[in-house]
Amino acid sequence: MHSRVRELRERFGWSQGELAERLDVSRQTVNAIETGKYDPSLPLAFRLARLFGEPIEAIFLPDEA
Repeated sequence: MHSRVRELRERFGWSQGELAERLDVSRQTVNAIETGKYDPSLPLAFRLARLFGEPIEAIFLPDEA
């Protein structure tokens, strides 16, 4: 799965650590989501969507087969 988390985080001017604090997760979790090494749980995906003011499907995009 591809995500726009890094793009959106940078648009808001937040570091990975700042985003992690807002989401109540570790900075390593944010890094793993941004690099595609970890797909977030549905509750975490909803928190990201609310925080960025975007629908989930605008943040997380399926990989092209």
